[in-house]
Amino acid sequence: TARARTAGLVQGCHVLAIQDTTTLRDDGKQRSLNLHAMIAVDAADGALLGLVDAVFLNHVGGKKQLCKKRPFAEKESCRWLDATNTAASLVSAGAVCVTVIADQESDIYEEFACRPAETELLIRVHHDRILEDGGTLYSCVQNVAELGRDTIKLPANPGRPARTVVLALRARTVTLMRPKRNHPAEAAKLPNKVTLTLVDAREVEPPDGVKPVHWRLLTTHVVGTFEDACRITGFYRQRWTIEQVFRVMKTKGFDIEAVRIAEGGPFENLTTATLIAAIQVLQMVRERDGAADRPLQDALDPEDQPALEAICQSLEGKTGKQKNPHPKGSLAYASWVCARLGGWTGYYGKPGPIVMMHGLLSLKAMLHGWSLRNNV
Repeated sequence: TARARTAGLVQGCHVLAIQDTTTLRDDGKQRSLNLHAMIAVDAADGALLGLVDAVFLNHVGGKKQLCKKRPFAEKESCRWLDATNTAASLVSAGAVCVTVIADQESDIYEEFACRPAETELLIRVHHDRILEDGGTLYSCVQNVAELGRDTIKLPANPGRPARTVVLALRARTVTLMRPKRNHPAEAAKLPNKVTLTLVDAREVEPPDGVKPVHWRLLTTHVVGTFEDACRITGFYRQRWTIEQVFRVMKTKGFDIEAVRIAEGGPFENLTTATLIAAIQVLQMVRERDGAADRPLQDALDPEDQPALEAICQSLEGKTGKQKNPHPKGSLAYASWVCARLGGWTGYYGKPGPIVMMHGLLSLKAMLHGWSLRNNV
């Protein structure tokens, strides 16, 4: 249902399909329950469009020594390619382009070699692969001239304050050779080589005592100019959106990790609902200023608009800052209502995920009551 809703919003868009895995439960004894999710982001304006895919992974330790002996389809790493295949369906829904983005864990040869033709890829490098010319991936840009330098704002992460970073950008075409496989039959299914573009983004003159930023990015997009390289690094920076979604789900928001209900159905169902709600919260946070001019139906149903307007009237005050400044029917209008319900006064700062989460929970209860009014 969530995927169908997202598919209805991608018409004419270049979609960034961002995927990642997060741990939900871990007993510290080689057993964990993980969630692998993919979200859709509009490449043009950064708007979060919704959920594309989600699967649960029950991981039991002690099997890593057998990993290289199993067919790829039986490995947990197959989830990256499975989600990429799901993302391809967004093209038939009207997306003009779908670029799948993931971090280092998805640097898997099968991901590049077996991707559906409807998708492009943008993957951060993990392996120093052998190239067709005999060189290696990590060293192949040493003699490549800079395309230019881009100044970006690096957001804060746990243990890392926000700061401004200057990146030297380089790019070149690379041809990766197929890695060795223990199963000859498995290897025979893969092409001997894959040609991609490597974008190297390295921080210039980092502050003392700070680990410099260095991104090696493999992409199927053509990168020939400085503007092309900036576009690719800009796409990669949108990957942090899915980390924000997970953060809202967990201890900084809904605290799904603290829920003590049984696995095998109940916990997974609640987690799925929480994932969808976390995406709605972040949709509203990102559109609180109305910058992307997104419609209400990104996060709420159009039939909720009359109730939303009635609730808004009860929240507005006499001063200008206590009035909803956004047009009715817009997502920003709903974001203002949720923020006020969550405790934001309208005067100080901007509402964040926690305020928006509390407001959304209140709004959902009110909308449920509104839907029952004719039956009372």
